[in-house]
Amino acid sequence: MIECKLSTLMGAQLKKISDVSRATGISRTTLIELYYDRSKAVSFRVVELLCRYLNCTVGDLFVIEED
Repeated sequence: MIECKLSTLMGAQLKKISDVSRATGISRTTLIELYYDRSKAVSFRVVELLCRYLNCTVGDLFVIEED
């Protein structure tokens, strides 16, 4: 299972969903789904924007959790 660490990354940088949405153009709905790790799919463009904005790698944003 792939887990999204957006909430952890945002918390470490004291970012709010509204801040990220305004700065990246990603919809609040998309960010909320990722933030609460409920998203079923995500576009490469969204991943790129988040990684650039949060100054992280894809591996920081998503991790594979072993069951």
